Amino acid sequence: MFGTDITPELFVEIGSVVASRYGRILLGRDVRTSSLLLSNAFGSGALSSGGIVDDGGVLSTPTVAFGARRYDCGAVITASHNPPEYNGIKLWNSSGIAFDEQQQKEIEEALASHSFERRSWDRLGELGRCRDLSLDHADAIADSVGTVNLKVVVDCGCGSASAITPFVLRKMGCKVVALNAQFDGRFPGRSPEPTEQNLDVLRKAVPATGANLGLAHDGDGDRVVAVDEKGAYVGGDRLLPLLATKLVKKAVVVPVDASMAVDDALPGAKIWRTRVGDVYVAQEVQRRKADFGGEPSGTFIFPTWGLFPDGIYGAALIASLVAKEKLSEQVARLPSYPSMRTSFQFESSRRADVSRMLEQTMSSIEGELTKVDGWRVGLEDGWCLVRISGTEPKVRLQVEARTESRTKEIYESLVSKVKAVLR
Repeated sequence: MFGTDITPELFVEIGSVVASRYGRILLGRDVRTSSLLLSNAFGSGALSSGGIVDDGGVLSTPTVAFGARRYDCGAVITASHNPPEYNGIKLWNSSGIAFDEQQQKEIEEALASHSFERRSWDRLGELGRCRDLSLDHADAIADSVGTVNLKVVVDCGCGSASAITPFVLRKMGCKVVALNAQFDGRFPGRSPEPTEQNLDVLRKAVPATGANLGLAHDGDGDRVVAVDEKGAYVGGDRLLPLLATKLVKKAVVVPVDASMAVDDALPGAKIWRTRVGDVYVAQEVQRRKADFGGEPSGTFIFPTWGLFPDGIYGAALIASLVAKEKLSEQVARLPSYPSMRTSFQFESSRRADVSRMLEQTMSSIEGELTKVDGWRVGLEDGWCLVRISGTEPKVRLQVEARTESRTKEIYESLVSKVKAVLR
């Protein structure tokens, strides 16, 4: 949260550390009230360590990842889908893929030891401006996806996608009604996370305006979800198998919490499951040479386009699919299964003990156990997942099966087991 763990002083040091390792940096920011301050702090730190910084101003996260390919790295000040009082930073390699765990660890260790260079007055870095990157990104998407003749309502959530998604869709040939398309870091229109409950206005606007499609982003534009022509919400968990059926020939990468609808929608394809987090999906897409990757949150990796989650490109691609057939009809053909989820809090001092006992408990369940991220047990008619959150002392539990009764049965059994561990 800004003012406690996120401070200008910290971002000065982050800028110094990054510039000491990656000389030429593309810098962008989202619209949060603290983002300009933190961007300036990062830039000052980078300049003090000799970095060459091109400041792009307000940019969507995928725009920074797209543009980072011209630099040694890209940095965007954003807290993505989180509430307005939060902030953070995302870093991108020149390959377009996010910094991996080792790179993040190196930066954290350098911050802890203050191991970065501060240069004298005659050896400072340089600050430049990069004001046409959103246009370059938009032009590339429109050229890649092609012409689309639709009426689309876009809810940008007052975030950084406001400056690009409506423009891209209009450039492609769509008639666009834009909601919450003004920059406002207080996010007055709705919460930055594009969940069903936060998109009531969009769901009403699509049928009311006679639109063919509704689209919505999170605060920084790396996620996209949809609303069909009837006003029904189509979240990332439904778009994931839908996009997979259109893009996958041999292999797809999804996290451990993705629905088995992906498996059933792609009977001939290889399904690779990885840790929750778009960087892990992107790394596995690259490693496996997969056709597509994505998460139920609405982050999607299109490897022929780039190894970064691009909600802007995703929005354009979804529009192109809807131009051929109504979204409601496409979604209706997808397999769908009941699921249940919950979470339990525990004392942070018990993390190691809880992990050890969950290992014993989950290993005793009959089924195919995988431990890529937590404990996922594949059952004959479903699956269950237990994970310890990496950011807070919580155990997250998720169950999916082919019938409501079986889902409830597995869920109640698993809840009982987890509660016994946490007693």
